[in-house]
Amino acid sequence: MVCLVSRSGRELQRYHMGRRQVVGCIPYRYKRDGDAVMGDELEFLVISSPKGQGLMFPKGGWELDESEEEAASRESIEEAGVLGNVEDKLGRWSFLSKRYGTYYEGHMFPLFVKEELDLWPEKKLRQRIWMTAAEAREVCRHWWMKEALDILVERLGSIPQHGRKPEAIVL
Repeated sequence: MVCLVSRSGRELQRYHMGRRQVVGCIPYRYKRDGDAVMGDELEFLVISSPKGQGLMFPKGGWELDESEEEAASRESIEEAGVLGNVEDKLGRWSFLSKRYGTYYEGHMFPLFVKEELDLWPEKKLRQRIWMTAAEAREVCRHWWMKEALDILVERLGSIPQHGRKPEAIVL
């Protein structure tokens, strides 16, 4: 069951050395062909800003009652309407919030998407768009998210696809 209401407020927000802690994820999947067969091409999900200020990956405040991974999963449900497996952390970045003029600390994770929801808490506020890594990097408005995407693409290029058997090698 998925909660269809986004968390709001800052009462439970985590801070470290005066910096608000935010957690995000980069939702991705392997593109399927017309017969729903998983291919080799990766797709990444970006979402629109609720104020129309460009595209980004899901992210939001990390709260006191959850782990980083739980926060990443929650944000992917609330903002993008996707469920999946949160994978190993991509890194941590310090960035300046243009809106508030203060530094935040952002933690990013990959999310291997298993399901797209028809209804999700912020459906009326955001659009979601699947695209290639190059396209996502081009449209993403945050430099630190672009760096996280680069790390993920490099990581995914060095491992076999999820759920697929490696091809046999003929000697």
